[in-house]
Amino acid sequence: MTTDDQSDRSARTSRTLRAGIERRALPILAAATVAVLLVVFYYPVATVLVESVVVEGVLTLAIFTDILRDPFYFGEFARLFRGESPIAVGLDLLSADRRLGIVGFTAYQAALSTLASVALGVPLAYLLARFEFRGRRTLRSLTILPFVLPSIMVAVGFVATFGRNGTLNAVLSPFGLGPVELLFTLEAVIIAHAFYNAPLVARVTTAAWESVDAGAVETARSLGAGPFRAFRDVVAPQVYPAVLMGAALTFVFTFGTFPIVLALGGFQLATVEVFVYRLIRNLDYAEAAALAIIELVITLGVLLGYLRYEARHAVRSRGVRPLPRKRLIPATPSPKAVAERVGLAAYGVVALFVFVVPVVSLVLYSVTGGDGGFTLDNYRFLLDRQREAAAFQVQPWNAVRNSLVFAAGALLVALPMGVVVAVLTTRRYRGRKLVDVVAMAPLAVSGIIVGLGLLRGLVFGVEIAGWRITVSGALAIVAAHAVAAYPFVVRTVAPGLEGLDRSLVESARALGASRARVLTDVELPLVWPGVVAGAAFVVAISMGEFSATIVLATGADAYTMPIAIERYIGRRLGPATAMGVVLLVVTSVSFVVIDRLGGESYGL
Repeated sequence: MTTDDQSDRSARTSRTLRAGIERRALPILAAATVAVLLVVFYYPVATVLVESVVVEGVLTLAIFTDILRDPFYFGEFARLFRGESPIAVGLDLLSADRRLGIVGFTAYQAALSTLASVALGVPLAYLLARFEFRGRRTLRSLTILPFVLPSIMVAVGFVATFGRNGTLNAVLSPFGLGPVELLFTLEAVIIAHAFYNAPLVARVTTAAWESVDAGAVETARSLGAGPFRAFRDVVAPQVYPAVLMGAALTFVFTFGTFPIVLALGGFQLATVEVFVYRLIRNLDYAEAAALAIIELVITLGVLLGYLRYEARHAVRSRGVRPLPRKRLIPATPSPKAVAERVGLAAYGVVALFVFVVPVVSLVLYSVTGGDGGFTLDNYRFLLDRQREAAAFQVQPWNAVRNSLVFAAGALLVALPMGVVVAVLTTRRYRGRKLVDVVAMAPLAVSGIIVGLGLLRGLVFGVEIAGWRITVSGALAIVAAHAVAAYPFVVRTVAPGLEGLDRSLVESARALGASRARVLTDVELPLVWPGVVAGAAFVVAISMGEFSATIVLATGADAYTMPIAIERYIGRRLGPATAMGVVLLVVTSVSFVVIDRLGGESYGL
């Protein structure tokens, strides 16, 4: 055999091998993604479930029964589980001295937070959907900020705003008003929740409002309906399902709230999530697991109830012509237009106070210390803390380094997972919806549950065939961050894949390209902005993740910037604000760098 024959044979073998790999690449990646989800999400969550029903090797529901019957957790409702009359319980619930319990209070604050978020979000949606003005697109883009700003950083901003020496009292003092004490009150928690969730309500409601068919409204008006009647009968039925969706998501998010309540409410306003964390710190894992499962059942019940409602009542618009937007400043003002604009201006003042002032207060407090004079003492404190090198203290640079390393690790795991799941959920096959639900489950499960499951499972160790397999706290944190972030990759990549011209894919396949080759050479380049946006979200979410991290970081040298802020805020506000600014800068720079490296991107 000549050298040329050997070379040709080698080339054919190489091509055959490459073609085989390409044909099997997607199934292999899909199997790897399923394996990762099983190991770092479903197994840990199952561990929490088992922990709650298996006590000392015995299957029992005693812990659940004790929690349901305990007034500390369920207040007056616990009497129902003890067999008392519903009428008597209902009458006592109407009395002034009623007991709500931890679960009841969590639902109560979540309901109030939902109302506040809807009250702030719907006017913003009306402004964005119905008016044209300079900066409208930028303002709409800014509604994505709650997914980027770390919650513990914003909580510190609210402390700097509503504290005794905060921005609010600094503004009121010259007028002889105040001081106003809102820290460690329910009001502060509700306002902070509205900061995060009102933009979410606005975003989904704006999309629904913009999909209303102008022709249907014009038809109603031509048939004699007035503006209010046309709105009630045509516009509202297409908008309020989106409002309810935003409300349902807000309730779920605020029912599982943790860092905001921990920073602004403390244990005196403890929610279920805060108390689960407290039980974990007290090493009462079985009760913590049972309480976490009860929380999960409630939140999934709310989501299931909304999905059933949507399936029965949601109105699908067939129109393609959206309602025309009005000028924000009318050419010929009428009394109605003036009143409408005055209302929007009043809303703008409230929105400015809720959405902008906390972040500005964070930055100002870090360089003034709350007394109005410029100082860098808070940043010097961070440098001094780094030099002290005490083992029991959270050192700033170590926290920054850990945050960057964990974000990089989460990006390496979450980005390919998200792309693979996006591909699987945009292909037409039987069972696609089930795959979507299973893959998106991490959005509905709290970080505390995932963190507790990883701690009790992988960190403490698992015995397989006589071998004990354990992972470090740092690896567990990367896993938790990846699980929390990859659904956002799916939600930024999937719409682009769904909207691609299928003829491009079919042409590439007809020319002999494998499915994996089509994905890498045709589809991903066309949806690359979505991939970049997903990567940016992964980094931002990883850097701001708090719930799972605080469970897994204890005992391991794996403290992150959000954990450092929580440690500092319990002692001195100034260093906490300085660390918050560092977190804001690092997160923003990382977000911008990824965005610039990938070109133009878009959000959720």
